[in-house]
Amino acid sequence: MDNVLVDFPSGIARLCDEDRQKYEGNIDDCPGIFSLMDPMTDAVESFKELTNHFDTYILSTSPWLNPSGWTHKVEWVHKHCGIDEGTSAYKRLIISHHKNLNRGDFLIDDRTKNGASEFEGEHILFGSPRFPDWKTVMNYLVPLVST
Repeated sequence: MDNVLVDFPSGIARLCDEDRQKYEGNIDDCPGIFSLMDPMTDAVESFKELTNHFDTYILSTSPWLNPSGWTHKVEWVHKHCGIDEGTSAYKRLIISHHKNLNRGDFLIDDRTKNGASEFEGEHILFGSPRFPDWKTVMNYLVPLVST
């Protein structure tokens, strides 16, 4: 989710100075930070479009020392992707510190940590020169379903 669907810096910008200083170096441990974040440009629309072509899940890691992060990630998905049955991410959020234990053809992630580099399918490195944004990801993935 972070820096793929969710604009992590937007949450940091909304922290008070005291929290920003207190959690410097471990900013994701700050209680409530995940509730402050906006979607990345084109992320929600792209995710919804991908659900029309693929069996799509949101796979995220949440800080071990910030239990509120787990709750706020679910709430973020509810707010931006829908909470009702039939919406794009309904019961399709997986929180794991071992992304390689999940199976699939593609993993869109901005890092290689938490098992992303060991994922058995293709790792689309979001934010890389090849996939700098959602438009490039969509231009790569959507034509694959029509071939």
